Amino acid sequence: MIFMSNVVVIGAGLAGSLLAIYLAKRGIAVDVFEARGDMRLEKVAAGRSINLALSDRGIAALREVGMDEYMLAEAIPMDGRMIHSVSGETKLLPYSGRKGEYINSVSRAGLNIALMNEAEKHDGVQFVFNERSVDFDCSWGEVMFKSGRSRRADTVIATDGAGSMVRQAMERQLSNFEMSSIFLEHGYKELHIPAGSGGEFLLEKNALHIWPRHQFMMIALPNFDGSFTCTLFLAHKSGSGAQPSFDHLTDTDSLLGFFNREFSDAVPLMPTLVEDFFENPTGELGTVKCWPWNVGGKGLLLGDSAHAVVPFYGQGMNCAFEDVRVLDSLIEEHGTDWEIVYEEYGRLRKINTDAIADMAEENFYEMRDRVADPVFQRKRELETKLEQTYSDYFSKYSMVTFREDLPYSVAKEKGNAQDRLLMDICSQVDDVGNIKLSDVMERIRRL
Repeated sequence: MIFMSNVVVIGAGLAGSLLAIYLAKRGIAVDVFEARGDMRLEKVAAGRSINLALSDRGIAALREVGMDEYMLAEAIPMDGRMIHSVSGETKLLPYSGRKGEYINSVSRAGLNIALMNEAEKHDGVQFVFNERSVDFDCSWGEVMFKSGRSRRADTVIATDGAGSMVRQAMERQLSNFEMSSIFLEHGYKELHIPAGSGGEFLLEKNALHIWPRHQFMMIALPNFDGSFTCTLFLAHKSGSGAQPSFDHLTDTDSLLGFFNREFSDAVPLMPTLVEDFFENPTGELGTVKCWPWNVGGKGLLLGDSAHAVVPFYGQGMNCAFEDVRVLDSLIEEHGTDWEIVYEEYGRLRKINTDAIADMAEENFYEMRDRVADPVFQRKRELETKLEQTYSDYFSKYSMVTFREDLPYSVAKEKGNAQDRLLMDICSQVDDVGNIKLSDVMERIRRL
């Protein structure tokens, strides 16, 4: 078979594996180099997986390569946020007032494996594992590997994550390269709630569970086997006050004291809490922004390598998948004139990836602090009523999550304006039932 171009992809994660499928369908040969071993042959390391929330933007990309139905069959729908109070009371805040709008909990490893398997069905796709890239020559478009080998192709696309080697090489070599990385004072720890003795779910199955505690929180997402993957978000170190932090939880007594005080309803469901906490690593949470993403058509940063975001809008994977869709549409328009494709790609994507990065940070504080606020809860109740009543009303969350046709930047601008208005309205009433929806909708349309 004669291929129209040859591309090297650095990183066989979710974005790199999906990209290989898209490129192969365009008749482009793809060599994907991955620093780790083949995850299909090895045990997936615990502690780094933060379950994935697959929503409409990601589903749209999977649909274009015929994998949407397959992956959704292995996913668990989540209709809303289940809020757990300190006393153990629960309240469900629906994500949307419209029927059929929900997010899906999927296994990171399961999705990654499915994408690699699909990619390998195409002629011209080759995965090379245990081959760590160590440098990239921006002038020649050549990748150097730890093994001593090097590789040139028509172009190199880096999907090697937030710590991207290719991005670091571009930062060293390009005088106009701008880079910022901002890390939250919080980190994360993965924990586990197993399935019941009969394989049943021990918490509500179709919800994303949140234990909001103002300065910290825990979340739990359902898995297909009846278990939940939990993630504790907590400051690495305590500040001037006596707020809990990872550096305070140093032994079994301090850990159990903290959990029994803050998450007492979850503790009986977590038999391996102590082992999970002390054996699993503590992850970092940061936002990466940089520019330019393209070096003369010879290399491109895509996904987290260009714009890593914190996970609090559930859009990291969905945004990277949308990156791939946009890139593919430009290849369809311009062919393999990589410099033109990459320039247009950056122009279209940068404003939107900056927007979702900002919204993801904002949503951390919303999930941690505001979901337990009565005014915020009334606002969500009002938004649900508006979505049930008016087909043209979308909350900011719905615009981001369920409107694959709406750029993130537009969702941010419109959503923030709506949020300010609705929070003001809901701060002045105790009962949403007393609010006249038509008046609210008229004010929203005037925004």
